[in-house]
Amino acid sequence: MIDGGQAARLEEDGGEGGIVLTADVIAIEVGGRLVGDPAARVRGIAPLDRAGGEELSFLTSSKYAPLLADSQAGVVLVTPELVESPGGARARIVVAKPHEALLSLIPRFYHVQRTHSGVHPTASIGRAVRLGTELSVGPYAVIGDGAEIGERAIIDAHAVVGAGVRVGDDSHLYAATTAYSGTVIGRRVIVHAGARLGSDGFGYVFRDGQHEKIPHVGRCIIEDDVEIGANTTIDRGSIDDTLIGAGTKIDNLVHIAHNCRIGRLCLIMAQVGIAGSVRVEDGCIIAGQVGISGHHTIGKGATLAAQAGVFGDIPSGETWSGYPARPHREALRAQAALFRLAPLLRRLERLLESTSRGADTNK
Repeated sequence: MIDGGQAARLEEDGGEGGIVLTADVIAIEVGGRLVGDPAARVRGIAPLDRAGGEELSFLTSSKYAPLLADSQAGVVLVTPELVESPGGARARIVVAKPHEALLSLIPRFYHVQRTHSGVHPTASIGRAVRLGTELSVGPYAVIGDGAEIGERAIIDAHAVVGAGVRVGDDSHLYAATTAYSGTVIGRRVIVHAGARLGSDGFGYVFRDGQHEKIPHVGRCIIEDDVEIGANTTIDRGSIDDTLIGAGTKIDNLVHIAHNCRIGRLCLIMAQVGIAGSVRVEDGCIIAGQVGISGHHTIGKGATLAAQAGVFGDIPSGETWSGYPARPHREALRAQAALFRLAPLLRRLERLLESTSRGADTNK
């Protein structure tokens, strides 16, 4: 509990949200142990190398301990193992997981400005549209016939919600997003600017001397608590549905093709390309620029390292990397062997030159 004296020190002018926190209040809020000056004040958050005297920072790895020695941060969240690291912070707050503690503090300093509810006069609203209460529809947004927009949803400027699309409660479609007809968006979904959901997949049949388009009649289903990055594209299914599981987070510039099934709580980083009918099971991590060819399964909890090229199924719980992708340790050994090859070739060339000169001398 925060007593009256602490409450008096809790909020003053400062930070984007007008908040100043003292070290003792921060320690109570995150359940940490305070070492140093309880009255040390902070108005915001910054990394160790850029933090000023009235900013909060954090130290979670010994790799960054040298930064603490030169840091000007006023208060630092630190793990028990690193609490004795050299540094001049006025106060240290010892917590097992500084990142999690920081997550609870960020909203205190930086409040996201809530969009005013209502429908802008320039928005285009189709026939038989169902609009929830307390929602916001921005300038020049388009909502097609028969669409359903949930409670407290936000549809920003120039966003397009196609005919029959459903957007769940508390979801946010940022500016210039597009949800084609056949898209279903769950609750608390965030879709960043320029993302395209439910476009046709790349499917053709070569017949009578031309590429005939395969009609796409499946849906694009985005379950609850998904976040989709800017300029990401997710195709609708051709016959089956494309599905993004609850709690999955997708970075910018990702492409997910038709009929893919992405499980729950996955992380998919920038510039990943996933071909049609891939199954990614729950809890997978797919790092930047990974390419996955069609009709394969990525097992539950698997990790694909950056730029991996996947041409087969990946077993559950394993980490694969390289091109073509293979178990990570095997890929590292193959890479190391490749790096040793050039010196070996130079030695072989010198040996051949020496042998050739010796043969010429003996003639």
